[in-house]
Amino acid sequence: MAPGTSNPVREFNRSRVLGAVRDGTATSRGELCTVTGLSRTTVTALVLDLLGAGALIEVARSGADRPGRPTRRLQLAPRTDLVVAVDFGHSHCRVGIVDADGEVLTERNDSLDVDASADRALEHARRVITELTEQVDRTRISGGAVGVPAPVDARTGAVGPGNVLPRWIDRRPAQELQASTGVAFGVDNDANLGALAEAAYGVARGVADLIYVKASTGIGAGLMLGGRIHHGATGRAGEIGHVPVDPAGPICRCGNRGCLETAASVGQVLLAMQPRHGEQLTVANVIDLARQADPGAVRVIGDAGQAIGRVLADVVNNLNPEMVVLGGELAAAGEPFRSAVRQSIEHFTQPGIARELRIELGALAGRSELIGAAALALSANAV
Repeated sequence: MAPGTSNPVREFNRSRVLGAVRDGTATSRGELCTVTGLSRTTVTALVLDLLGAGALIEVARSGADRPGRPTRRLQLAPRTDLVVAVDFGHSHCRVGIVDADGEVLTERNDSLDVDASADRALEHARRVITELTEQVDRTRISGGAVGVPAPVDARTGAVGPGNVLPRWIDRRPAQELQASTGVAFGVDNDANLGALAEAAYGVARGVADLIYVKASTGIGAGLMLGGRIHHGATGRAGEIGHVPVDPAGPICRCGNRGCLETAASVGQVLLAMQPRHGEQLTVANVIDLARQADPGAVRVIGDAGQAIGRVLADVVNNLNPEMVVLGGELAAAGEPFRSAVRQSIEHFTQPGIARELRIELGALAGRSELIGAAALALSANAV
């Protein structure tokens, strides 16, 4: 490996060590060996590296009264970093100020037609960023990141060509927000950020190979392989919402016919429920009905889960991940949605792969993409 080139395995193991110390599951080198399964030599090298970089510190263990060398414990070094996180969905803009532990200190979530105009969406985000940064010590803000519901070219930060977000094509949201706010921004696809968040702070901590699914107005997947987000050559890896599932289905906004998004997105769930409940129904209403065992709502949520699971099964067969994490608005339906996805994956996936696969609901209460943007920003400043 050339000098200066990052080692993905080493970086993943560093994150595992930091995560175990952060959680309090390990406060010594020996405990880190047990929790992570890494060798003593590897743990010692990683701890020395993290101590030298200022990410960890050693302090005297309270109550240590044995003679001889005092016992010490590892803990995270105090950090003052705050970052700006921006999550653009197709129909919302969420902005938050997040600390180094993934805690959202202040946020605002507004309904917004993000698809209609990149100019208006970015200006809205700028105004909210200005408002929120006035509520904290701005000198503590070390950077920011923004998520968008479209492919992003990781080489340039530009929204990729296509029909998913046509009015954003070739826009560079990170550069534009940096120019208007003075904060250095990174950018990625929203589902990729969801995967980062769940791996750093959520249900997938310590998992190196996972698929995060955002099932909302659009449907996308963030792929983490070997502890790193897999973007693909042009940033389009994980665009499962535009896999055709019905050759005779309706035309999708991407231009193809019968894509998964036309069968299982929030819009289709609401459309299926309107004949019985009217046009004013929201996805929150449908989820409440499903929790009350309304047969129509349970069926519609289950159908969406089955369709998503069928497409996921092919991805699972090819990537053999350890975990699938379900996020987005439909995941708020809970167990009925998870069970439907699981049944479909188990039916269409190789038995040996399905048997070892964990399928979990996201643990970040609808904030995965926002917190993932924070994780991306923090990683840019990380040791």
